[in-house]
Amino acid sequence: MASPKGSRSQKMKLPIFTRKGTLEVPSPTEKDWSKDDEDDWVFKDPDQERDSLPQPYRMINKMVNSLFDRSWEIIEARDTSSKAELHRIQPTIYHPLREIKLSTTPNCMDVSQDYVFIGGSKGFSIYNLHNAKQLYVWEKLKVDVISILATDLGSEILIAPVDETGIVRLFYFYKDGLYLIKAINESEDASKQTTCMKMEISKGGNFAALLLQGAGDIWLDVYKLPKESWIKEVQYPQLAVNTKKKVRQQLQLNTPDSVPADSLDMDMNISFRGDVKLSLPVQIMKIKPPKPITGTTFKSPLEAFAKIAGCRGLGSGQNHYIKASQWEKREAILKATYKKYLDGEWEPEPVSMATFYFLLPSRVIPMPAGVKRSPGLACALGVHWTDHHNFFFYSLNRTLKDKVDPEGVWPCAAPIVVSQLSPCSSYLVLACEDGVLSLWDLAQGLTLGVVALPENCFCQSIHFLKYFLVHKGQNVYPEGSVKCHMKCVVLCTDASLHLVTASAIQNSTISLLVERPVKYLDEAICAVAPVQALPGMVLTFSRDGSVLLMDVAKSQIVCSFALPRSYSLAAPWNPVFVVSLYHPCFLLRGDHPDEIGSASKAEDIPNSIFYFNFEDYPLLENLSRNCTIPQASILDHPTFARALPLEERCEKFFQKSIQNLAKYKVKEEEHWTRLRRYSLLLQKEDLKK
Repeated sequence: MASPKGSRSQKMKLPIFTRKGTLEVPSPTEKDWSKDDEDDWVFKDPDQERDSLPQPYRMINKMVNSLFDRSWEIIEARDTSSKAELHRIQPTIYHPLREIKLSTTPNCMDVSQDYVFIGGSKGFSIYNLHNAKQLYVWEKLKVDVISILATDLGSEILIAPVDETGIVRLFYFYKDGLYLIKAINESEDASKQTTCMKMEISKGGNFAALLLQGAGDIWLDVYKLPKESWIKEVQYPQLAVNTKKKVRQQLQLNTPDSVPADSLDMDMNISFRGDVKLSLPVQIMKIKPPKPITGTTFKSPLEAFAKIAGCRGLGSGQNHYIKASQWEKREAILKATYKKYLDGEWEPEPVSMATFYFLLPSRVIPMPAGVKRSPGLACALGVHWTDHHNFFFYSLNRTLKDKVDPEGVWPCAAPIVVSQLSPCSSYLVLACEDGVLSLWDLAQGLTLGVVALPENCFCQSIHFLKYFLVHKGQNVYPEGSVKCHMKCVVLCTDASLHLVTASAIQNSTISLLVERPVKYLDEAICAVAPVQALPGMVLTFSRDGSVLLMDVAKSQIVCSFALPRSYSLAAPWNPVFVVSLYHPCFLLRGDHPDEIGSASKAEDIPNSIFYFNFEDYPLLENLSRNCTIPQASILDHPTFARALPLEERCEKFFQKSIQNLAKYKVKEEEHWTRLRRYSLLLQKEDLKK
């Protein structure tokens, strides 16, 4: 009787090795076997010839197999990634404390004093920062507000919203009244309408600068703001009487409908005062981009020197003695040398943009003689333009009739791409396109150093940190002001993050905080925001929507902030958020992704602003409340000793010398006693001889 196993083996048709081409008797020695024909050996089923599929089914079979293999690779990669994610240390997650529900999409927001200003559809709204109550809504525009700036003037707030058409309107917020000052760049003739590209207001609200574009040109307008007149005009209002119908219509247009009191849960009654006319800003300067350098028109070097009156504009490259023929020869040599790179289509040059800051009086730019100096009053405007090497200084003590010449020029070795001024206006960082950062102390008038980013790293943004120290393992702010010391974080275009430290007595250093993401590309950092309420802490926003709090001293993640499950971070690559400078909190916009597709109108999409308070979270409570330490408590700290001003360091050294004087006297007596004994011993030895 045959076994089942044997019968089954007889029925099975085993595959055999077949070879393409004619068969040959192989050599008995393995060394003589050819290795080139290994590809000719095929593992085939004897019935494969009979069962092979005809076209196009063979191609379909190959595509299905390829699709299956690719799908399996993706599944394995996701499984490996999920396993690695489980083994990674997850930070503590904190959720928002309050939610501000909005009926329109918030495009921008800013915080000043105890108020939140949110720009959205057809205007902006005002909220209480602490209880998230809506106080007032101004919606009289036909377009959205895309940018808003709120400046603290003390007891008042200056509000500057910018709409989609690029028109800037100045509002004055005082107690319970909102006043419209002026739509600065609004024109009745549409062909002459200009667009505001950027706006800055000086600290204290004395000056404002607008980067305007129109008719194919771009320039910078600087205004002086009469804030002293504004406070008098709102305290003693006088009705503006104007019989012109045109002005009446404009007042009616700018006066919004009153918001019903029962629809708002308000802490105060804010009213729009369209009947009060405030003094208008006064234009003092118009700055245009530097002209391209061309051949000289001077006949002699003396004419070029005479053009520079009082060394104004020295270093800008405009008043030179290089002839046009020399420029032509230089251009011809350049084209001949790099012909293969220069041939082809040229893209149109982008419009030159300006970055500008209001600067306080310092040793670099002193206050002009005869001008009354007041704390926080800006005296100069610092400007640099796209693809230009120079940083210009313009005095603000002038009128529109005066000639616009820079009072100073700082030339750089490469074009400036990014710059940043510290919140205290004492430090300035200039980042050039070659990756070199120049660190300046404007208050003392000296350079703190020059650092270079790693190779292939280029600066994207710079963020200043309030100077802090590490005392007993905790980040603390020294009590009082610290001079000639600065710290900032630099975000590069490859999403890497670096910490730059500089001082007047030590070499500048740069350290890596976050490496460029290679494996997890969604973790690339898109935005960074310093948290002044927490020493040495910054918020990082990633492409995957995560918001992390990082300790830059330890280069560690402290915790994470997350929105409710039904919400997601709006536009993670460009998040809408604001961090308060004077309160331990920040606000973040969140969208409801499940209802975006089902909503028929933009107004029906639910949008919210979420409020996070650092003091209400266990890990951050002590850091926020115990962040300052007296100088007397850390006098022995070596870093703090270096951070003190020169006069205080000398005084400290002198006090220590006086305290150690008694110890030195005791040691001195001991030395004299030893010397006497030694001298007596020598005398005895001489007598013996």
